[in-house]
Amino acid sequence: MSETLPPCPECSGAYTYEMGALLVCPECGHEWSPSEESAAGTAAEVIKDSVGNVLADGDTVTVVKTLKVKGSPTGIKAGTKVRNIRLADGVDGHDIDCKVDGFGAMQLKSSVVKKV
Repeated sequence: MSETLPPCPECSGAYTYEMGALLVCPECGHEWSPSEESAAGTAAEVIKDSVGNVLADGDTVTVVKTLKVKGSPTGIKAGTKVRNIRLADGVDGHDIDCKVDGFGAMQLKSSVVKKV
């Protein structure tokens, strides 16, 4: 048995097996189609701002609270507009790549910005 089957989407059980066209979990008894799982796996994670608006690449956002920046005597002040953001998988929750005027390229958390 060279192929590995995906874990159960209900209980995350690792002992799934094929039964005809379905995959079955012996631990919880859940049956599902492999095509259902591949469709669910392709959905991208939705990134939302501090008030719940969905963000997309190219959006303009406003910083909602003053942020400290290492190496700078002043931080990024609340109300600063950031244009043309890019969504990314950053480190430690930083999911926005952008250029902030006066500071350069940096990563921000979506919880500290609001879509304009």
